[in-house]
Amino acid sequence: MSYIKKFIDKIATSEARGSREIVITLADAKLLRDEITKFLLDQKQQTNTSTDEKIEVVFSGGKW
Repeated sequence: MSYIKKFIDKIATSEARGSREIVITLADAKLLRDEITKFLLDQKQQTNTSTDEKIEVVFSGGKW
């Protein structure tokens, strides 16, 4: 998450200075894109594995 954090810090710094725009290099933009994509894919994978979980319920009537 270092590139996401770097982006957030850059926005905070620019906001504190009263800037209306920020500029990032293309290389940083690509790394940020890759990190966001990886994060979203990880989140999707976690939600898919939790919804695919099967729960088996067994009722036993004893001697009925």
